[in-house]
Amino acid sequence: MAARAYSSGVHRALWKLGTLNHVAIAVPEMEAARSFYRDVLGGRVSEAVPLPEHGVSTAFVELGNTKLELLEPLGDRSPILGFLRKNSQGGVHHICIEVDHLADAVEQLRVRRVRILSPEPQIGAHGKPVIFLHPKDCGGVLVELEEA
Repeated sequence: MAARAYSSGVHRALWKLGTLNHVAIAVPEMEAARSFYRDVLGGRVSEAVPLPEHGVSTAFVELGNTKLELLEPLGDRSPILGFLRKNSQGGVHHICIEVDHLADAVEQLRVRRVRILSPEPQIGAHGKPVIFLHPKDCGGVLVELEEA
């Protein structure tokens, strides 16, 4: 399969890719995962927070310069259930990168025909607008972009 070219003829970016915000890990059992990162690895782990509007519970492991986001399914319509059916022990689900202007990023990514998984940005676990990019357009990686 040939590499996909993304050039749109736009010479100046309207937005800038920022820092890695977090790496999300889907887990089948939140308390076991929190215990591992806290008790075995000695990490600072937040309490789990249910986000019913996203179909997940989340907890964050602080790593200094970034975070791990632990994701456990919440409800039978959770978007990570399919991932856990294929990967019963869990695993890396997505990466999240900050951008300085999410609306400009969305516009330019659509021009470059990168598929966005929701029609509009949603409010993510940090209370900021986010979008997800289709993994087939991102080298097999589910990418979340978050407004910085």
